[in-house]
Amino acid sequence: MTAKNQFRMLRSLLAGVEAVEAETHHSFSRHTHEQFGIGLVSSGAQKSLSGRGMVEAVAGDIITVNPNEVHDGAPIGEARSWRILYFDPEIVAGLSQEVSNGGAGRWEIPHPVIRNGAIAARFETLFGAVTEAKTDGMLREQLLLQLVADVMRERGGSDERPPVPASIRAARDLIDDDPLAAVSLADLSRESGLSRFQVLRGFARATGLTPHAYLVQARIHIARRLIAQGMPLAEAAFASGFADQSHMTRVFVRKYGLSPRLYAGAFL
Repeated sequence: MTAKNQFRMLRSLLAGVEAVEAETHHSFSRHTHEQFGIGLVSSGAQKSLSGRGMVEAVAGDIITVNPNEVHDGAPIGEARSWRILYFDPEIVAGLSQEVSNGGAGRWEIPHPVIRNGAIAARFETLFGAVTEAKTDGMLREQLLLQLVADVMRERGGSDERPPVPASIRAARDLIDDDPLAAVSLADLSRESGLSRFQVLRGFARATGLTPHAYLVQARIHIARRLIAQGMPLAEAAFASGFADQSHMTRVFVRKYGLSPRLYAGAFL
């Protein structure tokens, strides 16, 4: 059987929103996004790690991810397909504040998989509205607000993830403060007050990624932003800390399934 690996980055009519279509056998390694993701499985099924543990999603299920939430994804059986919208955090935070009548808080989508036909139908309509110029602007705005309200209000089970220990937060912050800096395990050890082995084990347990994987992920986020701003790929690779464009491309494809060139094409 020929392996499928088809990704399309569509032009979005909403600033701060990205639209992707995929049909693939690809198994994604652990990674994160800087954005909120809300999608719909169109066919097939997949299993994935999420901030709430391992989950499975089948055709008709809504799938979600929060910013910086470590997740992966592998097909159950043959290729699965999905459509997904990625939202800049400020968009979802602003809409969530409206939904909660001005309440403040840490905004997270509580469930990685939602089985609700009405929400799925609303997502399909919104995806079309985001990617089709003929859609009325007010309708697009209305659908977006309703979808965010839907996914934020879905409850059931535990909504809280375990807190990250202060020592590991200190090590993580050292990377976050300057992802382009050359950081060693010894640096993370001194910052956290733990031994190198303790910080390695504790970091992976708390974040789902090793310190090196977390650093590479932080750098690919920088690359993604630079590419979206129109920076040439070779320059983006250098500016985000990769050895060369080929290295950046390998990481980009492994994390997101599509090449930097395809991603850049959606912003032309």
